[in-house]
Amino acid sequence: MQDYLLLSYRVLVSHKPQSDIVEFIQAIGLLVRRVRAAAASEELSLTEAAVLGRLEREGPATTADLARAESMKPQSMGTTVAALEEMGLVERKPHPTDGRQFHIVLTAKGAATREHIRNAKRSWLAGAIAQLDQRDRETLFRAGAIIQRLVESDSR
Repeated sequence: MQDYLLLSYRVLVSHKPQSDIVEFIQAIGLLVRRVRAAAASEELSLTEAAVLGRLEREGPATTADLARAESMKPQSMGTTVAALEEMGLVERKPHPTDGRQFHIVLTAKGAATREHIRNAKRSWLAGAIAQLDQRDRETLFRAGAIIQRLVESDSR
């Protein structure tokens, strides 16, 4: 596997200067940071925002399930869940089949916060894209499709 990655990198570098790759990575990173900053008024950590998103997409989960999904220790996830619970964004409900466990559930306030965060990010990005000319917007959206294919093809 490592030989394959090294060969892939050499082929890529031989066709494209390394500085282009570095600039691309930096540009994507900056874009992600700017989009996240657009919703920073909610003052949620990245982990807290990720937990809210996961609960919204996948429904109730135990703290252990959330810890595994976010590659965290259960104790650390417990701290995150407690903070979200204190803010009223999630609540604990009895597990339907295991009386020893609790499900973490998104509250109405949590769902509204998620929606506000999503809208803030989309609004900032839409405004930034609107400043581009039509040709650049089309190029950007084509690049988005290419990036999606890169991500989906990464099964390693």
